[in-house]
Amino acid sequence: MGFKRVETTYTPPQVYNCERLQNMPAKPRLQVDWLASYTERSLLRRFAVQLIPGGLFAIGIPLVLRESPRWLVSRNRRDEAIKNLCYLRKLDMEDPYLIEEVNLIDIQLEHDRTAVGVGFWSPFKMVFGRWTLARRLIIVTMLFMWQNGTGINAVNYYSPTIFKSIGITGSNTSLLTTGVFGVMKAICSLIWAFLIIDRWGRRNILILGAVGGAISMYVIGALIAVDKPQLHPSTTLTSGGQASVAFFYIWTFFYAISWNGTPWVVCAESFPGGVRMVSQTVAATSNWFWNFLIARFTPQMFEGMGYGVYLFFACMQVLSIPYLIFLLPETKNVPLEEVDRLWQCASPWGANNKVMDELRREREVQEGPVTILHQDKPAGEEAFVEDIGAGGKNEVDQIEQV
Repeated sequence: MGFKRVETTYTPPQVYNCERLQNMPAKPRLQVDWLASYTERSLLRRFAVQLIPGGLFAIGIPLVLRESPRWLVSRNRRDEAIKNLCYLRKLDMEDPYLIEEVNLIDIQLEHDRTAVGVGFWSPFKMVFGRWTLARRLIIVTMLFMWQNGTGINAVNYYSPTIFKSIGITGSNTSLLTTGVFGVMKAICSLIWAFLIIDRWGRRNILILGAVGGAISMYVIGALIAVDKPQLHPSTTLTSGGQASVAFFYIWTFFYAISWNGTPWVVCAESFPGGVRMVSQTVAATSNWFWNFLIARFTPQMFEGMGYGVYLFFACMQVLSIPYLIFLLPETKNVPLEEVDRLWQCASPWGANNKVMDELRREREVQEGPVTILHQDKPAGEEAFVEDIGAGGKNEVDQIEQV
């Protein structure tokens, strides 16, 4: 009970951040394991400590956050939506960029109403009734299998067991090491959110995190296999134990700047607005399913595999690399209204560059409307193309997909 935490990363914050700032990442979750562990051994006080970040978050919502412009437009609160968009973009209401973005939002919402339909089950039918969307859903939600395959929740739930296998003994030392892990992950997650993800992209940092994490786990497993700290526990760490702790924190760094929050961002950016809540719901379900499996079987894994647990997590991270390369397109800088075009590309590796080049040519070369392609039908059939005309006039023509 001493290792409780408050999590602020759930489905609504991901969708809100995605709609509000497009490619800006969602905030990382906040852990208070260490702080709760060092309060008095009163269950009430431990729970009280954990109310602090949740309370600050609840107070900050009405004071800092503004409602998503896309959601406001969908509820026919257009004036308020434009006002919030001006605030977010720091632009005047007459700015051409702002006018274009409002037009794009109008087109996308009208498209969603036409293509998806109304009613609670319509988005579900849209996603699961078309293989192109269902395949996309499988690809992005399976990221949570690879995320849990890094070993993160084994550490979150069984950190005393983890550190004992490295050679750390004593409850105070174990709790201190766990606290350093939590603080380090929080700091690195903030670095990820504000400095990394929008510069390096999503897929690149996932690959980087997998490479760095796999190397760290292989080294930890090898050091434990050679040094065998569990057979001769001591109040002082051996050189092998010290190296294991160092590589554990290296693994923490690589995880926090990559796999900690990036799968949520990818899921939020990979679907049009009409079905995004369905995709995020399935993503959350996938996350907790794999989370449950890791939490359920980690003790048995350590009992039966020993240092092999670290090699297992290392191999999982290695296997995630070809998955990312061959199946996941980069979503960085792609407008939410263009995600369908991104996933239609034959090669996921070069899809982002191809789509961004197309958008750039449409804005620089073409005189007149900008074409926006939406995936209304499976690949190989017809697709809808929408044109943005002068003054916001829209024409929708049905053409054969080339």
